[in-house]
Amino acid sequence: MGHADTLGTFQQLAMLAVLRAGADAHGARLLDELETHAGRRVTVSTIYVTLDRLEGKGLVRSWKGSSTPVRGGKARRFYELTPRGLEALRDSREVMERMWDGVDAAGRAS
Repeated sequence: MGHADTLGTFQQLAMLAVLRAGADAHGARLLDELETHAGRRVTVSTIYVTLDRLEGKGLVRSWKGSSTPVRGGKARRFYELTPRGLEALRDSREVMERMWDGVDAAGRAS
């Protein structure tokens, strides 16, 4: 990924939520993952807009599951990272780890 395609913090969190949720990666589950593990409360529209943008970049793919009576016949949309998305997420992690290397908890370079 070139620097023009750098992932923002929330994009990374959304992608990590998709990975954490695995086969159950749908909107409500992703919101729960973000709140539980990142301490971030976000709206449904925020997560869907972010996932839509990531899908437009080819980093995430989505599909509709089966409709269920519990949801009034409405099908859930599920998400997964594409191979390119996983690579981009790993690249972002590596960059951050390189930047943190040599910086202590107080924020001083060693």
